[in-house]
This record gives sequence, structure tokens and C-alpha cells, in this order.
Amino acid sequence: MSPRPRPVARDAHEPGTAASPCHCLTVRQAARHVTQLYDRHLAAVGLRSTQYAVLAVLDRNSPLAVNELAQQLVMDRTATGRALRPLEREGLVHIGAGRDARTRALSLTPAGLKRLDAARAPWSRAQAAFEAQYGTAEADALRLSLARVVGRG
Repeated sequence: MSPRPRPVARDAHEPGTAASPCHCLTVRQAARHVTQLYDRHLAAVGLRSTQYAVLAVLDRNSPLAVNELAQQLVMDRTATGRALRPLEREGLVHIGAGRDARTRALSLTPAGLKRLDAARAPWSRAQAAFEAQYGTAEADALRLSLARVVGRG
């Protein structure tokens, strides 16, 4: 018996083709593409885009409880905890006692602030590269539109 042939896509908008009607797939693909762009720029300072985001949020809002950080990053608490481990291990984030016995307070260490400051120029270059590829006005509109998706616009 010969192998069953793969069906030919009848609709140019099926998942796996250039333009999927699935909003989730398209947003996730775009997110991976943008993340890879930022990761390439931030690699020079030893950060990933997700780590830069954690450091930047803590710089603006320290101290924060893990749950508060998770909310600001639109992540679940478990994923946030996993994201914090390497930052704590590298001495970039301090995890100390929180407001009560159940919470932990997160803050940047001096090394974390130094790394964040070193990452600002590569982050700006990633921003500029994205805008050059996508268009400045379009990038601004996209950012504002996506902020509405997560209830922040």
C-alpha cells in the first residue's frame, strides 16, 4: 500500500501558508519573529529580549512581588519564576522578603542596573531595525493596537 498523499491546500488562508486566518497563529509567528530580532541585538550584552523586559519593568517599578511582575509582563506566575532564575543566578535581580510571609520582593541589583544600561543601546537599535523593516507609523499603530489586545490601550 502506498503512502497517503498529503492534501493540497485549497485555501490560501489555511494555517501553514502565507496568510493564515488564525489570529493566534499569526500573532505568535509575529512575536517569534520580533523576539528573534531583539535577541540578536541584545546578545552582545548577554541578554534575551524576555530578560531585558524583566529588568526594564523592575527598573521602573521596584520592588515588585512575583505576581505583580507576572501581571505587568502578561505571563503566568510559573513562567515568571522560571524567567527570574537565571537573572537571580547572574546577580542581576534580588529576590528578598516581601510585604508578608507569602510574598517575595523583586528588585534590580547594581549589576542588573548596569546590564540594563548596557542593553539600552542595542535595544534602541532593535527598535530602529523593526521600524525600518515595518515602518515607523505602522510600528506605532501596531504597538498601540496590540496594547489594546492585552487591555492596556
